[in-house]
Formats: sequence, C-alpha cells, structure tokens
Amino acid sequence: MKKANQYFRDTNKTRLLLICYFLFFSVLIQAQEIINLYPSKIPNSKPTELKESGTGMYKDVTIPTLEYFKPNTEKATGAAVIIVPGGGYSVVVYNGEGVSTAKALAEKGIAAFVLKYRLPNDAIMVDKKIGPLQDAQQAIKLVRDNADKWGLDSNKIGIMGFSAGGHLASTAATHFEKSYIDNKENTSLRPDFQILVYPVISMEAGLTHGGSRENLLGKNPGNDEVVLFSNEMQVKANTPIAYLTHTADDSTVDVDNSIQYFEKLRHNKVEVEMHIYPKGGHGFIFRFPGWIDPLLDWLAINSLVKK
Repeated sequence: MKKANQYFRDTNKTRLLLICYFLFFSVLIQAQEIINLYPSKIPNSKPTELKESGTGMYKDVTIPTLEYFKPNTEKATGAAVIIVPGGGYSVVVYNGEGVSTAKALAEKGIAAFVLKYRLPNDAIMVDKKIGPLQDAQQAIKLVRDNADKWGLDSNKIGIMGFSAGGHLASTAATHFEKSYIDNKENTSLRPDFQILVYPVISMEAGLTHGGSRENLLGKNPGNDEVVLFSNEMQVKANTPIAYLTHTADDSTVDVDNSIQYFEKLRHNKVEVEMHIYPKGGHGFIFRFPGWIDPLLDWLAINSLVKK
C-alpha cells in the first residue's frame, strides 16, 4: 500500500512537472511579438481600398510589421538580424524565407526580426520607389532604439535579405546616409553587417531580375533611377561587412549580381565573404538545409554567435 501511495505521489508529481514544463514551453513559443513598424502615420502612404491577403506569403501589404523571435538566452551575444524575405517585390515570402530563418538564428542566440514590408505600388504610395527602403530604415531604427529593452548590442544590428529582399537589404546597406524616414533622434540607419542570399543587386538591364526592376521602378525607369538603385554602384568604404551566397546555375537571379557586388566591396576594402554553389537554382535554401552552416561560421568569426 505504501508503495502504491508513493507511486501515486511520484506519478502526480511527474505529471505536475510535465504540465508546468509544457505550459512554460508554450509560453515561450507564443512569446513572439508582432510590432507595427510605425507608431502613428505611415510615411509616403495614401488612402487605398487594397487589403493585405495571403497566409505565410503576403501581397498588398499596407501596414508593415516586425515579428520578433527571442534569442536562445544561453547563446545570446546581443546581436540582432532584420530578415527581409523575397518575392520579386510582388509578394513577401514570409514563412519560407523569413520565419524559418528567424527560428534558426534565434536558436543560435541571435535576436531575429522578420520584416513584412510594403511592396512598391502606386495605389498605396506617393513614391513607390522608396517605400520598401523606408520600411527597412524604420526597422533598423526601431530595433536600434529599443536595443536596451531587448538586451541587444546596438553595434551588432544587421540586415539579411533573400532575392528581391536581398535588393532591399543591400539598398539599406548602401543608402543609409540619407534618411527616408522621420529620424529626429538621428539614430544611425547603417546596418552593422549584411547577409545576402541569392540577391538581386543591380537594376541594370541584362543583369537585374526583370520583374523586381519593373515592380520597383516601373516599365521605363530613367537612367538616374537605375543607377541609384543598382547597389553595386553605391558601395563605398563605409558599406557594412557582407556575407553573400548564391548558386552558379541560378536562372532567375543571375549569380553575377552577387559577383559584381563582391568585387565592388572588395575594391572598396569592405570585408566580404562569398559562397557560390555550383548547382541548386534559385531558392536553393529550400533544397539544401546545410546552406546555413557556413553563414553560422562567418557569424561566429565576427563574434555575432557563439561556437
């Protein structure tokens, strides 16, 4: 009888511990925070009847947000990454490139923020060319301004972009000296590092991704606009350090986008590392999970994650 009572007590205790564990774990899973990017009026916007649509992949975004994924506290270094999913400036591949990457980085100790940005559209913006850049700059400002609140190092805030999101990330990394947003606090809009995955870099015909260029700049952009948003032409000595990865057989976004950006960074003495895989095509991260390992090594070398 005593053994039975002891078993009963032990079993109940185990159940209680398991219940507490799962309750605690579920709180952690649900602890992600979705933040409106702008506290009040969204700049460069105009009234529209368009409504955001999609689940996991979004179009017609009118209210940009950041989703915060808390870092593994045992591995945290104070580093943060703003993740910019791709989608040809026509959709935001939010879950596939954003959320999945955020979870992987958060597990390694990096605070991850997935950016749901406004897609260039004359129906919702006064000037669609600068709308996505405004959202990227606001994301950098918001994370940097709240670094103390989230336990972050304000000098370890980077940006990461995929495909057309790589164009936006590299635009933020090369156009930070001009503020396209309200920045009375004069917060630095320069990311401390950039990570670009099969990125669109150029808007030059013959090199760019045609759909991304047309969506951002229109069908017949002027030469000045093409040059301004061809980010290989905007690299300077103070451009942030970079990690690039691409495949040689990418038939959607030519690998020369990454190669030309690499060369411009190198010639301006900006530290850059590039990994080009011979095969895998566009979106190779969905077929090759090991793609992230060299990136993690690079992050560790730059004291952004712990090995």
